[in-house]
Amino acid sequence: MHRVSVLLSLVAVATLVLVVTPVTGYRPWLKPNSSDLMYGGSKKYEGSSEFVKMRYHMGPVLTANITIHPIWYGRWQKSQKKIIREFINSISAVDSKHPSVAGWWKTVQLYTDQTGANISRTVLLGEEKNDRFYSHGKSLTRLSIQSVIKSAVTARTKPLPINPKSGLYLLLTSDDVYVQDFCGQVCGFHYFTFPSIVGYTLPYAWVGNSAKLCPGTCAYPFAVPTFIPGLKPLKSPNGDVGVDGMISVIGHEVAELATNPLVNAWYAGQDPVAPVEIADLCEGIYGTGGGGSYTGQLLNDRDGATYNMNGIRRKYLVQWVWNHIVSYCTGPNALDQ
Repeated sequence: MHRVSVLLSLVAVATLVLVVTPVTGYRPWLKPNSSDLMYGGSKKYEGSSEFVKMRYHMGPVLTANITIHPIWYGRWQKSQKKIIREFINSISAVDSKHPSVAGWWKTVQLYTDQTGANISRTVLLGEEKNDRFYSHGKSLTRLSIQSVIKSAVTARTKPLPINPKSGLYLLLTSDDVYVQDFCGQVCGFHYFTFPSIVGYTLPYAWVGNSAKLCPGTCAYPFAVPTFIPGLKPLKSPNGDVGVDGMISVIGHEVAELATNPLVNAWYAGQDPVAPVEIADLCEGIYGTGGGGSYTGQLLNDRDGATYNMNGIRRKYLVQWVWNHIVSYCTGPNALDQ
């Protein structure tokens, strides 16, 4: 395997777009690290800064075995589902080749609740729901997303189980579905459902397939923006630009759901409406040396595809997350590990 370094042009770094709605959003690149902008820049690589104060706000975290329930909205190919399912299954696959997805999750496990209990090591793929006929149309708002989840948990046939304490509901929209703020502000977000809409308070995340709408924004570096001439996309590890781009966003949101499921647990900053969470601080960092406009040192497989961690059988590119003990972004492919 060859290590590769991906140096992004500083021209490509766009202005930070703040999400003012009460959910956290994610874009995989096109801006400096959150720490660069909100805390005056880092003095070392990999997003590290003594000015970042990741604090615990006494809310619950997911210490029981976590079960992820995918909701496949729209038309999905079997091959696409397999890529995402294996990523979820890889989170607890401790026997995967190093550097591994399970190794990445170890940083998430460092976070605790007020009793000192750690985030669960076990993440399971739970029951799934298909919504292939676009029950709420092909253009969704943040509120109608909750209605999609309600339909999944109240369906007449094979409803998803109600699991407020350790269940995560992952709404995945196909490449022909537009979601409010998609591409322009976010590639995914998480929050919790309102009892007035769904009947329960359930932690959930939405992630969209950007292959047709904005791959240069949400599937970077496997697609690149048209406004940067000469920048070439990297080869995706599973041969699907849209889905390979979704993987890092899914990882981002699941890590934050585990540590901040009700938006009152682990985050930095003073504003719970727009919290800076453990993955926000490391956006765009995938390897050693990452920071600002530089993604860090990555890996190439024998076919030339770029990745930074191994799953059970597949390879993935997943952003790092903030380690509050050492106060910098960490990942399993760090050169000093």
